[in-house]
Amino acid sequence: MEIKHVDWRNFLARWSEEWADAHGDVEELSPDDVAAWQGRWLGVDPATEADIAAMENRLGRAMPPSYREFLRVSDGWRHAGAFVWKLAGTREAHWHDDAMGLGEDFDEFWGEEDNPEEVRAQVGLWSRALQLDVESDITFVLLDPQDVGPDGEWAVRVWASWRAQGDPERYPSFAAFMVAMHQEFHAHAPGRDGEDSPAFVNGTTRAQDAAVSRARTAALRGRHEEAAALLEEAQKYGRPYALELLNQIAQLEGSRGRGVQPPHPDNPRFLSEQLPLTAADLLNSGRPAEDWHYSDPAIFPDTARAAADIQRAVREGTYRYRPGGAFGAAVHEAREQARWGDTDAAWHILRAAIPLWEPLGPGHIAPVGLLADPLLAPVLTAERRLELLRTPRGGESGPAPVPAGDRNPDGLSWLVRPGGLRPWQTSVSDYRMILVEGVAPDELPALLGSSPGTVLSPPLRQWDVTRHHRSGQQVFSSYDDKALLSVGRAGSGWSFAFEQVPSAGFDTARFVSPAPAVSAGGGWAIVIWHEWRQGIPLFHVSAAKGGTLRYAFTVRAGTLEATVGDVPGELASATLGFDAPDGDGQAAAAARVLDAIACLHGVTLPRLALTEGRLHTFESLSWSRPPGPGETYLTISIS
Repeated sequence: MEIKHVDWRNFLARWSEEWADAHGDVEELSPDDVAAWQGRWLGVDPATEADIAAMENRLGRAMPPSYREFLRVSDGWRHAGAFVWKLAGTREAHWHDDAMGLGEDFDEFWGEEDNPEEVRAQVGLWSRALQLDVESDITFVLLDPQDVGPDGEWAVRVWASWRAQGDPERYPSFAAFMVAMHQEFHAHAPGRDGEDSPAFVNGTTRAQDAAVSRARTAALRGRHEEAAALLEEAQKYGRPYALELLNQIAQLEGSRGRGVQPPHPDNPRFLSEQLPLTAADLLNSGRPAEDWHYSDPAIFPDTARAAADIQRAVREGTYRYRPGGAFGAAVHEAREQARWGDTDAAWHILRAAIPLWEPLGPGHIAPVGLLADPLLAPVLTAERRLELLRTPRGGESGPAPVPAGDRNPDGLSWLVRPGGLRPWQTSVSDYRMILVEGVAPDELPALLGSSPGTVLSPPLRQWDVTRHHRSGQQVFSSYDDKALLSVGRAGSGWSFAFEQVPSAGFDTARFVSPAPAVSAGGGWAIVIWHEWRQGIPLFHVSAAKGGTLRYAFTVRAGTLEATVGDVPGELASATLGFDAPDGDGQAAAAARVLDAIACLHGVTLPRLALTEGRLHTFESLSWSRPPGPGETYLTISIS
């Protein structure tokens, strides 16, 4: 916080009045505090100019401006925040001189070459700093004469051994430190949370509560930056709902939040939003499920069973966010789109319904529970979360934000671009797929399943597919090439079944295209297999209609290996370039074929769902023929 000027007399008088009003049980106060309570003044008499001059002569340094101004009003202070019980005046302030022996360890850490300049600047702090704490809860308040601003102010650094942060907390001036300590006093004041003491209501609390109310209205009108600025200040005073509302803005902005408060059953959002988000955080953190104490009936007797159900559903990926009203109906409709891969359509549905969303209480400004829904959370990209924040809702009005664009690209050529299937990598990923016309995604297991009665899994993330289907498998055969296929919609009237990084490589002699069998119902079925193993590119297409193979071709290392039937002219011309001498040229040829197929049949694939979302999956029949007479094959058993 940048503090330009503090009216010390009025500021300290107001602080003293608020402190006295907050402490109704005089019997619990020390004799010195009783005197402060009776006099309604936490300070002492002002320091004279002679007192200040004597101090500076003793210390050998002129004091920074805001500390000198403070001393002219009060030569010391009691209860600077919650953990410093007495602050030094002209007589108690002294050079710390590393009296606790902390300098060696801190300086070694701070002085490491790869540390930022502001960290390395702390080297020597414990030896050079002026110590202002006189009585405290093992908390040091240090004025740093080497960290001086253009206004002549010395930075204040506060360190306590029991606090989580390793480095001292920095304030740019003594004035900024005192304002922060006034805020800390408010955040810990008796009576603030309904304790047995006088109600903590005063001019400061009323002003900050009004700011929270304005912030909530601004947030619901789509002005989340304005709301965050007001809430940042109010939460430092510990005002009700400030941190809760800030966390909702932070979650949608994509940041970690401002110190997440644990859920509490009294909150109307406890079961519907807070617990699911907390369960998702626990799952993503990798911590053990035993850390989930919300399902302990001894601690949460009324909600333990529901909490256990929520944790299990989040862990299994079956949790569903279920808000009420018209927005809830839209969430259900959007989820149906997302589970078949159409994340753009899902977002369009949610976007249209955001103005209809209604909060559950005064501590609620956005449907952050969407972020715990395993199908809809990936739909909410960073741009879409911001659009949600900027959309008026909850009965408020305001201008609509600029819509975030769709995420799923046209065509299919993105599959062969670096990072296309794995955005965190720069290489091209191997894949195989089948595009099927006139068949719904949930009908594909009956056509392609590894056994009669094959059913779809719950929607899974890509890295969970193998574990879900083959966690107990112990025998693997080189002739048993069953694909683990993710399914969804591939455009109007089309479905897809897709596998990333097939475990087996394409073998021309053994490969059996599933396209003819899958197309027996009358529509098209198109198989595409693209891999790059040991530096050798392979691209295969086989297409069937009505149960008959219409055409197929395979290109390996730039050489046309096999061709069947009449390849459409659009594809034949697109294949020109596979004989390019470099990988980039061959990838470009594959991209042209993929886009030609997309254009010829009007098909597409949902990149966001395949890379970041969850899709239903199943194990297919083998894409390789069984061994013939005299052929050998390898079987691996794991015991």
